[in-house]
Amino acid sequence: MLLTLPVSTFAVVFGKFLAAWIFIGLTLAMTFPIWITVNYLGAPDNGVILAGYLASFLMAGSYLSIGAALSALTRNQIIAFVGTAAICFLFMASGLPLVQNLFFGWAPEALVSLVASFSFLGHFNSILKGVIEGRDLLFFISLIAFWLFVNYLIVNLKREAG
Repeated sequence: MLLTLPVSTFAVVFGKFLAAWIFIGLTLAMTFPIWITVNYLGAPDNGVILAGYLASFLMAGSYLSIGAALSALTRNQIIAFVGTAAICFLFMASGLPLVQNLFFGWAPEALVSLVASFSFLGHFNSILKGVIEGRDLLFFISLIAFWLFVNYLIVNLKREAG
C-alpha cells in the first residue's frame, strides 16, 4: 500500500531505514544509566565507552540495512530474517582464523586479505578500543549505503513490475 502513494522510492527506503536506526539509537541511549552507574562506582575511560556506543550504533545500522534489503527481496519475514542472520554471520566471521584458514594455501594473499577486510568484528573492535579511524567509519557507512542501494533497486523493480 505504501508504494501506491506518491512518494519516491528513495524516500520509502531511506525513511524505513532511518526510522529503524533511530529506534536502535534510542534503545542504546536507554542504557545510559549503566554508564552513570559505572562512573559512580569507578573511574572508567569514558572515551572508550562512547566509542563503544558509536561502534554499536554503526554495526546496528549495517545489520538494519542488510535486513531491509532482504526484507524487500521476499514477502516472507522468516526467510528475510534467516537470510539476514546468515549474511551478517558471514560478515562477522570473515575475519576469524577459522574462516581465514579455509583460504590459506589455495587462494592468493590478496583474496585472503580482502575476505578479512570485510569482517565486522575487525572494524568493530578497532572502534571499541577507542581508536576511531576513518577507514572503520568508511567501512560501516559504505556498507550501509551499498545495502540501502540494493534495497532501493529491489523496491524500484517491484514497484515497476506491479
